[in-house]
Amino acid sequence: MFKLLLILLFIIALILFIDTCFIEPNRLIKVEYKIKNPDMKGLKAVFVSDFHIKKHGAKRLQKIVDMIKAQNPDIILCTGDFAAEHKLKTSYDIKKTAKALGGIKTKYGFYTVLGNHDNLADGDYIAEQLRNNGIVILENSNTHINYNGKNIYIAGLADLQTREPDVEKALEGCETPTIMLTHTPDTFPDIPERVTLTLAGHTHGGQIRMPFVGAILIPSDYGEKYAVGLKHKNNKTMLVTKGMGTSILPWRFNCTPEIVVINFV
Repeated sequence: MFKLLLILLFIIALILFIDTCFIEPNRLIKVEYKIKNPDMKGLKAVFVSDFHIKKHGAKRLQKIVDMIKAQNPDIILCTGDFAAEHKLKTSYDIKKTAKALGGIKTKYGFYTVLGNHDNLADGDYIAEQLRNNGIVILENSNTHINYNGKNIYIAGLADLQTREPDVEKALEGCETPTIMLTHTPDTFPDIPERVTLTLAGHTHGGQIRMPFVGAILIPSDYGEKYAVGLKHKNNKTMLVTKGMGTSILPWRFNCTPEIVVINFV
C-alpha cells in the first residue's frame, strides 16, 4: 500500500513537472473583458504584454501574431517587454519581432510602452525597430485616435524600474476618454481618476500560482493586490494581464499565458 502511494505521488509530481516546464508555458489562451464606456462603444482592442520571445522563438512569435490577427482588432495596445532576460543576445531577433508585429493590420494602429527588460537590453534600439515598423512608442507622452468623431487619447508611462515615469507629462493635453499604458501596475495609485482605463503587465500573474495560496512571487510592491485581472480603486479601473512569456524561471503553473481582448460597450 505504501509503495503504491509513493508511485502515485511520483506520477502526480511528474505530471505537474511536465505541465509546469513544458506544456503551460507554451500555451496561449484568449481572455475577454467588457469595459463600459459610451465614447468607445463598439471599439475592439487586443491588449498584449511581456512577450519575452527567446532566441529560437520564431514559432512562438508566429503563434502570437496569428492569434492577434484572428481577433480582428481595431487597435492593439501593449505594455512592453519584447526582450527576453533583459539581453538582446538571448532574445529573438528584435528586427524580426518588430516586423512581424508591425505587419498586423488594424484600423487604428499598434501602441506600446517599453518594459524593464527592453530598457535593460537596449531600449533605444528596440524602440527604433518598433517605430520602423509603424508601432507607436509612448514614453511619458500621448497621442490620440479619432473614433466616431470623438478623440480617444492613448498615453504611456516610462518604465518605473529603469526610467522615470511622469504621469503629468504623459497626460498633458489629454481629455476624456484616455487609456493609460504602463508596464508595471505599481504606478496605478499615481494615475488620476480622469484616466478611463489603465493597462499594465510586468507581473506575469506571478507565473506560478498555487491553489488556495496564490502566486509564490509577484514583482510588485503591492503583491497579490495588483497581480492580475480587473482592479478598481475609487473611480479608477486597471486591467493587469498575465502576459505571454516567462522570466527568471521558464515555468508557469495555473497561470496560462494570454492575450486579452477588450470590447468597449
